[in-house]
Amino acid sequence: MEQRLEETEDRCPATGRVLTRGAVFDGDSAMIGEARRFAADFLGGIRTEHGRTVPSHVIGAAQLVVSELVTNACKYAPGPCLLDLVVDGDIVEITVWDTDSTLPVPSAAEPGRIGQHGLEIVIALCEEYDVRREPVGKRVKVRLADGEDRP
Repeated sequence: MEQRLEETEDRCPATGRVLTRGAVFDGDSAMIGEARRFAADFLGGIRTEHGRTVPSHVIGAAQLVVSELVTNACKYAPGPCLLDLVVDGDIVEITVWDTDSTLPVPSAAEPGRIGQHGLEIVIALCEEYDVRREPVGKRVKVRLADGEDRP
């Protein structure tokens, strides 16, 4: 796994500093666990490194979303996978790029179906879900919010 670290200053004065971190994975099945740890380490470390907090339930949801999206990339797209994480205020944005241009489609609800529920889980956890073809492959972007009511 190769990591890129990028931190940017205020994009939006109301939310403070926008933090981003990205990683490149080589495409084997070990990347699923690596991606989950990468997300947990980055989101959990924000308090120590930047004095901000990402709630534990958001870190857990982000790990699950990352796991599902990277698993799909591992199963269906040969080659590398890119993972970008952005924390902007109370929003966590997760983007996964892979080499397969086939857009994922959630399956119809079937209680008896075994497996293939990952995309349904991702969509249920996220406030926004967007998938787009790229010149090579596709990019899946989701946004999680911390779920707290704001005054």
